[in-house]
Amino acid sequence: MNALILKPGKEHALLHRHPWVFANAISRIEGPCAPGATIQILSYNRRFLARAAFSPTSQIRARVWSFDETEPIDHALFKRRIARAIAHRRQWIKQTDASRLIFGEADGLPGLVVDQYAQQLVCQFTAVGVEHWKEAIVAALQKETGCTDIYERSDAAIRTREGLPLRTGVLSGAEPNAPIAILENGVRYHVDIQSGHKTGFYLDQRDNRLLVQQLAHQREVLNCFCYTGGFSLAALKGGATHVLSVDSSAQALSMAQQHVTLNGFEPTRAEWRDADAFKTLRDLQSEGRQFDLIVLDPPKFAPSTQHLASAARAYKEINRVGLQLLRPNGLLFSYSCSGAVSAACFQDIVSDAALDANADIRILKRLSAGADHPQLARFPEGEYLKGLLVEKI
Repeated sequence: MNALILKPGKEHALLHRHPWVFANAISRIEGPCAPGATIQILSYNRRFLARAAFSPTSQIRARVWSFDETEPIDHALFKRRIARAIAHRRQWIKQTDASRLIFGEADGLPGLVVDQYAQQLVCQFTAVGVEHWKEAIVAALQKETGCTDIYERSDAAIRTREGLPLRTGVLSGAEPNAPIAILENGVRYHVDIQSGHKTGFYLDQRDNRLLVQQLAHQREVLNCFCYTGGFSLAALKGGATHVLSVDSSAQALSMAQQHVTLNGFEPTRAEWRDADAFKTLRDLQSEGRQFDLIVLDPPKFAPSTQHLASAARAYKEINRVGLQLLRPNGLLFSYSCSGAVSAACFQDIVSDAALDANADIRILKRLSAGADHPQLARFPEGEYLKGLLVEKI
């Protein structure tokens, strides 16, 4: 087998089971190696470290399949890992027919995301290794889930860094001709898997939507960056008196309003604004509006560490104004999905925002993705979603 030889002293991360090898850690590559092919990773003194998928164009030059020298990288490996991942979801995920079945490195399948919406699967292949094994992966998914309809949403920009074209379309079964209906904690949603964000829905916020549902009773709620109304519907289900939802996508807001009708909620309890959330927060402050519960779930402000400073300013601004819009004893759910922003950094940002807002707050709960988005202990990059539930006192 061809080999990737590390520079002296660069084996530490792999010895601690981190699953990535960066280009600047490589001394040389022995033998020809095609994109996606399996390659041995050896230390400078030729000690075996791992087997990995080779990516010649990405800064992440190799993604580890196995740290076991005796484990073959073959069809059987993908069958085992997919079966194990699905068994984990069946054990942990209840009260819904929608969940993340495969979460990349956490399931030993780097670069692969698979979401299930009822009897529809949606896949994202974002690395050359899983692209190379796509046929085997699709076959294993069909066998383990019994789902015949599998759609591909490999349209994330990260594919270009892997030297892969963007791709969407049917992998198996029928072309979806309507949004997929799902049920989550007693709330019905429609999911547009063909043109919606990511694979169509933010499954990672399921547990946090349930928490909003549990705390929204008799509260006036503001949901900024609401997309198709996930948190808004949860608040209405929980008995919120009124929910104002803000997003800059008219298409997403249209689907959100359809969700109100779908669930039989009184339309007058829901108000929608097609507007920029930053400007709306300031406008609401000028209007003298106040709320009992606010959700701030913005898009990724820091796609990389180079954007960290500007992202911190943006997070601080929305949290500052959000805290000023809260009534005493009001609750703020604030999130960051930027992998470059650590949980500790995000807490500092929210704390600084409270200082600028002249607000005293206390942290009631630290928030993250659900059990269908597990985290490898040695792979902090996988912990992209972090949040805080704070109370204004």
